[in-house]
Amino acid sequence: MEAKMKKLCITFLLLVVVLLHVSSVKAEAEAVGGRALSRDDFPPGFIFGAGTSAYQVEGAAAEDGRKPSIWDPFTHAGKSFDGSNGDIAADQYHKYKAGSFTFEDVKLMHEIGLDAYRFSIAWPRLIPDGRGAVNPKGLEYYNNLIDELLSYGIQPHVTIYHFDLPLILYEEYGGILSPRFIEDFTAYADMCFREFGDRVKHWVTVNEPNIEPIGGYDSGILPPERCSEPFGSHCTVGNSTTEPYIVAHHLLLAHASAVSLYREKYQAKQGGSIGITLLGWWYEPYSQSSDDKAAAKRMVDFHIGWLMDPLVYGDYPAVMRENVGSRLPSFSKEESKRLRGSFDFIGFNHYIVFYVQADLSTLNLKERDYYADAAVKLSLLNGNSVKKQDILRMKKTPEMASTPWALRKMLEHLKVNYRNPPVVIHENGAGSLVDPKTIANEKPDYFRVEFLQDYLESVLLSIRNGSNTQGYFIWSLLDVFEFQFGCAVRFGLVGVNLNNENTTRYPRYSSHWYSNFLRGSGLRRADASIITPHKLGFGRRELSSKAKFT
Repeated sequence: MEAKMKKLCITFLLLVVVLLHVSSVKAEAEAVGGRALSRDDFPPGFIFGAGTSAYQVEGAAAEDGRKPSIWDPFTHAGKSFDGSNGDIAADQYHKYKAGSFTFEDVKLMHEIGLDAYRFSIAWPRLIPDGRGAVNPKGLEYYNNLIDELLSYGIQPHVTIYHFDLPLILYEEYGGILSPRFIEDFTAYADMCFREFGDRVKHWVTVNEPNIEPIGGYDSGILPPERCSEPFGSHCTVGNSTTEPYIVAHHLLLAHASAVSLYREKYQAKQGGSIGITLLGWWYEPYSQSSDDKAAAKRMVDFHIGWLMDPLVYGDYPAVMRENVGSRLPSFSKEESKRLRGSFDFIGFNHYIVFYVQADLSTLNLKERDYYADAAVKLSLLNGNSVKKQDILRMKKTPEMASTPWALRKMLEHLKVNYRNPPVVIHENGAGSLVDPKTIANEKPDYFRVEFLQDYLESVLLSIRNGSNTQGYFIWSLLDVFEFQFGCAVRFGLVGVNLNNENTTRYPRYSSHWYSNFLRGSGLRRADASIITPHKLGFGRRELSSKAKFT
């Protein structure tokens, strides 16, 4: 009898556990998919925003004292995806209201209801020679932009370095390849903190230091076009086997130096926070074989761990130490100490997932680059393999499937393996090929609305599973010059006629959806196609600098 009662009790307890689990899953589904998604579902203080970066949005490339970055000669030589450049871009530099310092774009942000705007400062505009004298016109521009944002209650989230290295520093000593870069970057960051830190409370030191070394110094398809055969065939200088690791190393040390300076000299007085933003691709095994599973884990270590391990633990992942060997630079004890914990938050830019096959044969090569060191082959969802020179263009290609589950896996990985750091999703968005001749009359971007809802739901579920995610920024506020795609692919909530010197703005359907969401409307998936533009305050019409909201 006693044994029977025990069995019944155990059965009852198991039933309770199952019912609680089912109830939890049901509640989670109802909270996100079964009813309207609302910003009220997110924790208090969660930040919603959108972003751009300096070279991609500002224009005015040769005006008011700005000097070239490494991107200017690259694009002027017609080497971007579609031959376009950032000379005009979205021309945010000139988007003032006539007779005052009122930004048209800031009004757009306010109408949409953004909490924050993520932008970067152009080093070649602020300190045109890379070091030394500050450009007063550049200083004026960023002061005006910051003040205008604050006047509308919009938080400025500022990136100090977003790929646009002053050309003069590259020509003088090789730029990021030299440890001299660390000193010049720290002095530049010091100037930013001093001039803007009384109003800027959210700083990012470096954007995507885990991809700039690959594009610029391994495959060499992006500035400064350094590579070596057989890993890149078109470069005249470079060494793909060593330089990517040197560049990432110097970017990490520059970040740590700037954070140390900020904490010692400014943070207590200014009350801001500081971090770094990484690219966060996700990697899944191509098959369920043990080799492919190990390869996917290895690729996550090479991509995310490359930066996160030093930032959290003070050194590179063991698998990188083993595979790269003496080509991977070492940290001194002091450098390791300075790196550990050198962030108040970590930003991640997330778009896609790759499927990983093991290719251990590459470890037998006499010379290896980054992907050979990782010993992997990458494929897309459809099984098509990806050539190395095309990997960077997979970053935000419109053909990639929406995979919000991959974002959840990445956030879970950070929670479990890196002590659950504060995370801000600094870029996430959907692109599409756009015909500039018909941009004013393009079809509503329902696909972008669905994409954004999918990923916002994914972020919310991650938070409910314990992730310390604190913000979400859409890429991008406006159509901009894309580093991977030029002007051919657009990601903006607001369309821009990038081929028109007037750079006319066209708020897209997705901007109305985001506005309704940010202003408290609960939006079910079925609502995506019935949002009415008049709720936002601007309709489907072009916006000039004289346009007023009704």
